[in-house]
Parts: sequence; structure tokens; C-alpha cells
Amino acid sequence: MDRNVGKPVTLDKRVDALDDAVRALAETRDFGKHTKLRRVLEALRRVLLQPGGPAAIQARAQALEEAGLFLGTDWATPEILVPSLVGPGLRSENADTVVIEATSELRMLAVARGDFAHPTLSADDARQFLSQVLAMNLELLFTPPTEAERVRQGRTAQLIRDLFRHVADEVGYDSVLDELVDEIWRILRQRPIQVDQVQSLITRIAIYRGDPDVALGASSGQGLDRLITSLFGTTEACREDPGVDVFRSRLEAMDTVALQYEATGFARAMHDTGLVSPYHAELLRFLRYESDYLLGEALGLSETGRNCLLRYRDLVHRLIEVAVHPQTAQCSYGLALLLDRGILYEPPVVPALWRQLALELAPAARNRLTTVFGDRPAPEARLVAGVLSMLGQPLGVGQGDNPTCQSARALSMWAYNDPDYLLQIVAWAARDDEVIMHFEGQPISSKDADPGLATTPPADLDPVSLLVVPHLDRIYAEMGRRCVGRPGDPHRWVNPEFHGWWTARGFRINVDVATGQLIDLDDFYRHFHASYHPAYNGGQPLIHPQPAGVAVTDSAARYVGWHAITILRAAPDPHDVMRVYFFNPNNDSGQDWGDGVVVSTAGNGERFGEASLPFDQFASRLYLFHVDPLERGDPEKVPAEDVTRIAGYLERSWGADRLTAESFSAAQEG
Repeated sequence: MDRNVGKPVTLDKRVDALDDAVRALAETRDFGKHTKLRRVLEALRRVLLQPGGPAAIQARAQALEEAGLFLGTDWATPEILVPSLVGPGLRSENADTVVIEATSELRMLAVARGDFAHPTLSADDARQFLSQVLAMNLELLFTPPTEAERVRQGRTAQLIRDLFRHVADEVGYDSVLDELVDEIWRILRQRPIQVDQVQSLITRIAIYRGDPDVALGASSGQGLDRLITSLFGTTEACREDPGVDVFRSRLEAMDTVALQYEATGFARAMHDTGLVSPYHAELLRFLRYESDYLLGEALGLSETGRNCLLRYRDLVHRLIEVAVHPQTAQCSYGLALLLDRGILYEPPVVPALWRQLALELAPAARNRLTTVFGDRPAPEARLVAGVLSMLGQPLGVGQGDNPTCQSARALSMWAYNDPDYLLQIVAWAARDDEVIMHFEGQPISSKDADPGLATTPPADLDPVSLLVVPHLDRIYAEMGRRCVGRPGDPHRWVNPEFHGWWTARGFRINVDVATGQLIDLDDFYRHFHASYHPAYNGGQPLIHPQPAGVAVTDSAARYVGWHAITILRAAPDPHDVMRVYFFNPNNDSGQDWGDGVVVSTAGNGERFGEASLPFDQFASRLYLFHVDPLERGDPEKVPAEDVTRIAGYLERSWGADRLTAESFSAAQEG
């Protein structure tokens, strides 16, 4: 029991107790520090709860680190900490995690202010880190704790807000908003299908900026107006965000010139940001009765897209009628890109879309869609909207917070490469609540298969993924189970059967499945060049996207796990650097994999949704790929220094403890 309860306790007394605890920790050898840690953590928590507590801990940041508070944890290396993980840490139900995370932020602040000359972290890097953390957790700056937070975290919920206000006061709100706007644009340049979180952020910023009690700074947020007006006040008719009904009445009073102005304004904003205003959806619904020319203008169509609109007018009008609503406005972007892709000219796609429009959903599918998205519009409309988004943005598919990268990759690949097959899979999942695929001639039913990698039904996915991924996950896992007992990696057999005939049957892997050690590296890298690098494969562009596996590493180049990606193409970037362009289903492809290997998503020749790395850096994280065994290329012509350079990246990252004397031995049979 706290002996000080009911007594006036000053910050000074709490700080004195903290200083004593830190001194004891510092005087203890490393192997015994854990015995002193509890006292320090409790003293930190009590100081943080006091007015002025964050500043007191900030002043002691160097002493806390040097005493060993962070020893043996990821916090011990602040230069590799990830801003997006701070929020979950501070919201943890574990009080110790909250205290250490909060203390780490105050250490960052001491470094940023120049009070702590950290040996591995610069003041500029610390300031940028804190700006990103604040930007990603705006609600902790501007809103009080919710009832749920108060119940779950008690007084800690307010402690976190006091901490954030202290950090923001020191860092400055202008830099917070600038950092947030930069982050939003970085995400939007990847053109994800799911933009709910981005839209929510933009909405909150718009509210805060209009609040006289919130001083965001007059010069902050360059590019912010473009984001806000993409959702609210995009054109003159909705400038003051009047509501959909008022906007509709204004459209009805407009002449053709005014309607064209509205149409081009919305189209420009949509293609500029990848975001769609609810007012844009209402305009599209209105223009069905006015003019196909204006409809094409409002969608911002290319010549190909406009021809598709005119050729398949009835279908496009019906798709808009069923799927495009203010609540599903985002699918308008998918519709525009679908038309521009020209996939309606593929004979099976048009009848498959008509089938989708008439599809009767299974009760389980209806319930799943309604539970996640609500009942307005109807689940049938929500699913058609999801189909439009996926067919228009095949590289915008994300796996959410689920271990289902293979299923997300398959959906993306089918939308990109075989859209009528995707529509067939969707029909089976939505109408029959069952998907049947074949593995080496034998059927596998998702109803009969055991659970896959996802232990709970996903809820943070787009409508198509929400219905289809649980079926694919079970089938994929069952295919793996049917490979038990076979030598080597099961992806050799599973990938071609699961993804499609275009997955090459040749297979290369540089990890021994039984031991985890690296094998046949020279042969592996030479054949990767010979299959994918234009200088060694006869200049042949990749025809079909190919599944591959990478070893993901963190910003310290430490191994994190295996991950499924799709190789899309290899080509020189605008700086004439040969790069591999690939699809990563993990929601945000822009990642720092350590040792200078930073995945790019814009500025190096990427198309929307692509990630890229220089060829040798990509190869250094690759552990399996597929090849056409009949198209051999010129593996012997690959310079030894190129292989050596890739091996260097490997040795400095995930291969450090996997290399053996035999790792560069003779080739495996492909």
C-alpha cells in the first residue's frame, strides 16, 4: 500500500526516490540489474503521474540510459526504433511497457533538444522520430481519454496525454503537422484500396485546424489543403461541405458548363490523391442521367477508358447504380482505373461482372459484410464496390493485421493477371460460402480443410478480401499439409497449384529447410540474374508476375521472418540503376530493411502500388523464386563481383548466423 496516500506529496520527493533507485541500478552489475529494475519502474511511474514529471525524467534521460534501464531490450538501440510502434506500446495494458516507452520518448526529446549527446542517435533524427510519433497519435494530443481507455488503463491514460503535450510543446506543432502530411502523402502514393485510416486522419486534422483552441501553426502542413479538399470542398458546389442533399439540388440547377467544371474538378482531385469525396460519388450517380461524356470527364478517363465506357455503357451505368454511393465513394477510383486498364475487352470479364451484379449472397457472407461495414449500402453493393476497387487497383490489396500474405498476394495476382478467375473465386466465396481448388488433380474444399494461418476471422480487410481470404487461407494450408514428407520447401509444389499455371515450375531456394543454413548461394544468385536481369536473360521482360519469398529484416538488418511477395518486373530506373519492382501485400511497402536497404515506393520509377530495390539489394533478401526451366539465360556471364556484393549484404543481415563453409558449394538441381 502506498504510505503517501492522503498526504501532500511533492514532485521533489518523487524525484528524490527516483534518483535513489537509478543510483542503485547504476551501481549493480549487468547480471543483477533485473533485481533493481522494479524499483526504478515504479519510481518512474510515480514521477510521470505528477505535474512536471515528464520534464524531470527528460532531465535524467542520460542517467537512466547509462544506469541500464533499457539494457537487453529493443529500446537499448534507439536508432532502430519504429515510430509506428510507439502508440501500441503506450496503449499497452502492461504498465511496465507504458513506463519504458514513455521514458524512451523523453530520452528522444533530451537528444532532440541537445541535452543528451547520444552516441548512436543525432538530434535531427530524434526530432524527426518524435514528430512522426506525435503525427501518428494526434488523438493523444487533442482528445481526452475514452471511457474504454480509462477502464483499461486507469490514470495511465491521462499520463500518456500529459507526456504527449509535453513533447509537442518542446518539438513544436508545426513540425508535427508537416510530418503527418508527409506520411499521408507517402501512403497515398502507394494507392492502397483501404484508405479509411487516412481519411480519418485528414478529417481529424481538418477539425483540429478549425478549432480555435488548437494551435497547429499558420505555416504548418504544406500540401494539407489538397488532402482536405480531396474529401471536403473539392469543387465550388461543395466548397463549404453542405451535405449530399444540398449538393444534389445544386447539381440539378446547373447547366452543362457548370457540370463540366464539377466533373473535371473531382476527377483531378481523385487522380491527384487517390482519394474520393462522397460528393464525387453523388455526382457520378447524377451524371448517369445527363451525359456519358460528362461521366467520362468525372472519372478522368483516358482514351481507352472512355472507349470502354461507351462500348459497355449499360454495364458501367449499372455498376455505378449498384456500387457507387457516398459511403462507398472510394470504389469510383477503382472503376476509373478498371476502365483505363481495358480489361472489359477480355471476353469473360463483362459477363462475369453481370453475374456479380445479380449474385445472391450466402447468409454467412451477408453477415460478415454487414458486421464489418454496416448495412448501408446493402452488403451486395458493398461487395461490388470492393470488386471494382480490386480490379482497378490490383497492387492496392493489403493483408491487414493478419498472417495471410500468400492469400493477399494471390488476390492481387489474379486481379492483375487473370481478372475473370478472381471474379469466379469471389462468386464461389460469396454465393456458396465455399471455394474449391485443386492440388495435383485432387480437389480441396475450403469447407472441409482445417484452419490455416489466421486463427481468427479477419476484420480489417477490403470487402473482397474479407470474404475470400478465409477460404484461401485454409486451402493454402491444406496444400502445404499435402506436401509433408516431401524433400525441400513445399512452395515448390504449392505456388504453381495455388496461384496459377503461369507460375514457373522451376524453383530455386537458398535455405536448407531442415537446418535453416544457407546453401548454393553462387548458383542461386547466378540463376536469379539469368532469369530476371535483362542483361543476362536476353533482354526478355517478365511476362507473368511471379511469386517469390523474401527474408524480411528490421532497420538493424536483423531477421524478422519470411514473407510472400510478387516480382513484377526488372528494369532500369530514371537514374539508370537496375531495380526489381515488386508487390508487397503488407499494407505499407516503404520499409527500412537495414544496412542501407531501404525499400522505395516512389521516385525511382515505381508505378502506383509497386515497391522497388536495386537488383543486388533485392537479391540479398530473396530466399526463393520460380524460374522457367526451359529459359536458362546466361548464369555463367554474371560477374563474380556482383555475387560477392550480394553476399556481403547477406552476411551483414539475415545470413549472418546461417552461413557455413558449404554455403557457396555446388548447385542444387532446379
